[in-house]
Amino acid sequence: MADDSSAATKLSDDQAIAPPIVRVALDTPADDCFDYLAMPEVAPGDLVVVPFGRRSLVGVAVERAATSDVPNGRLRPVVQRLDWMPPLSPDWIALAAFAAGYYHRRLGEVMLPALPPALREADSWPGLAQRARTDEYRLLAAHVDNLLAAVPARARSVRALAQALAECAAVGKPLALADARALCAAAPARLAEWQAAGWVEADRTARPLLRTAPMQAPSAAPALHEEQRAAVQAIAEAQGFAPFLLHGVTGSGKTEVYLHAMQAVLERDPHSQVLMLVPEINLTPQLQTRIAARFPHLPLAVLHSGLADQERSLQWLAAHRGEARIVLGTRMAVMASLPALALIVVDEEHDTSYKQQEGLRYSARDLAVWRAKQRGIAVVLGSATPSMETWWRAGQGTYRKLVLRERAQADAALPTVRLVDLNHERQRQRPLFEGLSVPLLEAIDTRLARGEQSLLFLNRRGYAPVIACDSCGWLSGCPRCSAYLVLHRPERRLRCHHCGLEAPVPHHCPDCGNVDIAPLGRGTQRIEEALAARFPQARIARIDADSTRRKGSAQAMFDEVHAGEVDILVGTQMVAKGHDFQRVTLVGIVHPDAAMFSHDFRAAEHLFASLMQVAGRAGRAGLPGEVLIQTRYPDTPALQALTRHDYDGFAASQLRERRQAGLPPFCFQVLVTAEHGELERALQFLQAARRHADSCQLAAEVQLHDPVPMSMVRIANRERAQMLVEATSRPALQRFMAEWVQTFAEVGTEVKGVRWQLEIDPLRI
Repeated sequence: MADDSSAATKLSDDQAIAPPIVRVALDTPADDCFDYLAMPEVAPGDLVVVPFGRRSLVGVAVERAATSDVPNGRLRPVVQRLDWMPPLSPDWIALAAFAAGYYHRRLGEVMLPALPPALREADSWPGLAQRARTDEYRLLAAHVDNLLAAVPARARSVRALAQALAECAAVGKPLALADARALCAAAPARLAEWQAAGWVEADRTARPLLRTAPMQAPSAAPALHEEQRAAVQAIAEAQGFAPFLLHGVTGSGKTEVYLHAMQAVLERDPHSQVLMLVPEINLTPQLQTRIAARFPHLPLAVLHSGLADQERSLQWLAAHRGEARIVLGTRMAVMASLPALALIVVDEEHDTSYKQQEGLRYSARDLAVWRAKQRGIAVVLGSATPSMETWWRAGQGTYRKLVLRERAQADAALPTVRLVDLNHERQRQRPLFEGLSVPLLEAIDTRLARGEQSLLFLNRRGYAPVIACDSCGWLSGCPRCSAYLVLHRPERRLRCHHCGLEAPVPHHCPDCGNVDIAPLGRGTQRIEEALAARFPQARIARIDADSTRRKGSAQAMFDEVHAGEVDILVGTQMVAKGHDFQRVTLVGIVHPDAAMFSHDFRAAEHLFASLMQVAGRAGRAGLPGEVLIQTRYPDTPALQALTRHDYDGFAASQLRERRQAGLPPFCFQVLVTAEHGELERALQFLQAARRHADSCQLAAEVQLHDPVPMSMVRIANRERAQMLVEATSRPALQRFMAEWVQTFAEVGTEVKGVRWQLEIDPLRI
C-alpha cells in the first residue's frame, strides 16, 4: 500500500513539473497545429508569436495539452502573447475548424487569413495597442526614492521619465504612456522593468474604437406594408436556428425588413450583435449611412478589403470586443469574431461575389448559414433572384420563405420590359449607332426631354475587347494568357484583365505592318464616347472598375447620380444592384447575348439574375419605368421570363432541367484544378490523382470526370487543367475527399512542380 502511495506521489510530482504545452495554428500547409512550450498565461484563443524554422510567426493558440509527440528537449517556447486582446472564443475556433474540414484546408490556413492584416504581424501590435487601449503608469509613493536613486543623471531621457512619474505621484495622478514616450523613446521597456521591480503599477483600460451620436434622434422609419410587417414579425419571433429566404421583387423594401428585424433583436438584448453581409464594397457606404441614421446610438463597424490595414484591424477589434453592435461587411466579415451574435443578414444572397476565388475558396453565404446554426439564431437570405440552391431548399421547407410581391412605394410599379430584336432592326434597315439601337436612342431622347435619368448596362469595361488587323487577321492577344488585351483608349493602353499586363497601343500591325488596325466590339468607354457624340447636351457618367480606382470615387459618382447631376449613367455590374436611383426611368441593356453562349450550366441563372437586378433600378419613385434589352435571340427562355418578371417560372424550368441532368442542387461537386508552365504536366497530375482515387473508400459512390484544360487555359504563363468530382451524397463526397486529398502529396512526388487547388461547391466550371 505504501509503495502504491509513493508511486502516485511521484506521478503527481512529474505532472506538476511537466512543462505546459500549447498547440498553435500557423498559416502553413505543413500541419494543422504545432506544439510549443507555453507561458502560464497563454489560453486557447490567444494570439501568440512562436519560432518557426528561422522565422517568427503569429499563430492562434488552439488548446493546451499535457503531453506532446515532440520530445521536451526539442520543444521551443512561445516568444510573445498578445496580452491586451481578449482571446478568440470557442465558437470562433469551432467555426474555423468547420471551414477547415469542409474546404479541406489546414486550420491555420483558415484562422490566420480570417484575421485583419495588422493582427497577423507582431510588429503592428504596439501601434494597435495605442489605438485600442489607454496605458497609464503610477509610481508607488514608497518607491519614489528608490526609482530616482536607480536612474543615473547622465541618462537624461530616462531621468526625465522618472522625474515625471515622481511629479505625477506627488499629486496622485498617473502618467499616460503617450506622455512617457514623448520624454523617453525607450519608455515602454523602462516602465516594464520598473513594473517588474514592484515600483510602478500599470493601469490599462480599453479605449472606445467606434463613434456614436447619442444625442442624435434616429431617422424616421417608413411605414411597412402588410407583407413587410409579416416578414419582420416572423424573423423577430423566431426561436433557435431559423433560416429564412426573403424573396422580394426589386424595390420591395427588403432593406427595411432587415432594419426592423435588426431593431427587434438589438432591443431584446443590450449586448447582442447583428452581422449584415453585402456582396460588394461599393454597396457599403449607402447602407452604412442608412444604418447609422436609423441607429445613431449604436456603434457600427464596417469590414471590407478597401479599408487601410490598421483601420480594418480596429473595426475588427471593435466587433471582437463586443463594442460594435452592428457589423456591416463583405464576404470576409462572415469570419469576424462576434461574441454576442444574434442575427445574420445576407443581402443579395445569390451573388457570386460571396464565393472566394483565391486561397480558401469558401462561400460566405454557406458559412453564414452554418454559423447561424452553430449559434442557434436566425439568418435571413435576401434576394429578388435567389440562387437555385437556396430556392430549392426553400421549396423543400429547409428554409422558410418570406415573400414581398409588390414594391414598397405605393405608386411604384415594376418596369415594363421590352426586347429590341436586332434582327428585326436590321431588316428594317435601321443600323446600330455604335452598338445602340434606334429604339434605345429614342427612349434616351425622351428621358432627356423629361428631365429623367437613363442607365445603360454593359458588363464589359474598357473601350473595346480587342484590336484587329483587317489585312492579316492579327488580334491583340495577351502573350501570357488565353485572352485578348483590352483597349483602354483614354489611357492609350492595352490591358489584360486577367494578369494585369499592360502595353502601349501599336501604331501598326505587329505582324504585317498594316497601319489600318481598328478596335472590335464595345466596352463602357466606347459607349460613353458614343453617347457624348449623340447627346452632346447630356451629362454622362461612367461607373466601372477603371473610373472608380481612387478611394471614395465610386461613392462620389453615385452621389452625383442621386443628386440628379447625371442624365445618362453607363456602368457594369457596379450599378446593377442595391442602388435606389429615384430618377432613373429607363434601363438599356446593351449586349447581353455574349453571356448566353457558355458551357457553364449556371450561365442562364447568372444572366437572369444580372438582368433582373439591373432592370430593377428603373421606376422606383412613382415614375413609370421601362427596360429595353437589345438582343439577337429574343426567344431565349431567360429573356422571355424576364419580360414577365417571372422568376418563379424561370426557376422551376431551371430546376427541372437540372434534376434531369443530375446537376446541383441535385448533386454535389468538387473541382480540382492544377497549374504548371506546361499543360501536359497539369493534366498528368490530375490523371495520377485519379488513379490514386481508385484505392479510396467510397470511390464507388463518387464520379470522377476526365481531366480537361480549363476554358481559360493560360493565365500569367501558367497552364491550367481541371477535373470535376460529383456525388449524390454530400457526406459521402466529403469523406471521400478527406481520404483522397491525403494522397496528393504522393501524387506531387510523381508529377513535380504542379500547384493544385480544391474548390468545394464550385460556382463556375
